[in-house]
Amino acid sequence: MGIRSWFGLDKPETTSVAPSGPPTTDALLGALDAIEQQARDGKVPGVVLSRLLRVTRVVRQTLPRLANLGLGSAQGFSVMATATDYLPVAIGNYLRLPRDWADTRPIANGKSSVMLLVDQLDLLGSTMDKVYDAVCRADAQAIIVHGAFLEQKFGQSGAGGSLGLDGPDPRPTATSPLAPPE
Repeated sequence: MGIRSWFGLDKPETTSVAPSGPPTTDALLGALDAIEQQARDGKVPGVVLSRLLRVTRVVRQTLPRLANLGLGSAQGFSVMATATDYLPVAIGNYLRLPRDWADTRPIANGKSSVMLLVDQLDLLGSTMDKVYDAVCRADAQAIIVHGAFLEQKFGQSGAGGSLGLDGPDPRPTATSPLAPPE
């Protein structure tokens, strides 16, 4: 036991790092911009770039509506992972290969690397389409719920509804004490 232990100086410093939360919308948009630029800089074939841009377009359309489902939902996680992991890994793996080899040599089931990448991007695209549909359906459900509330409150929509205007006229009459002097 030395002098350092008396003053508590022999203990290693502990630094507390706040756990990071889910990425923000801006961070996800930045990740999409980065992967699009990486693909352009790597001069991927047009068939790859068009599919990549399709996926990123759907992700961009989904992000503003994602708050309805939340990033903690399965769909929210899929969108986040597509932007920050699935797309960068798929494009990065392809770009590490020499172009002539990647585009011509069959590597799995008779398909070249470029064709496998196209299949992966098509799968991501159809998955993001389904997520976008689910998010939009959640928005549409709010319209249905509000419509049911209005029908309950004011009557059937097909009959024109009822605003409760069949009762006595609440406006002051000439004999009413609230009527203006003549």
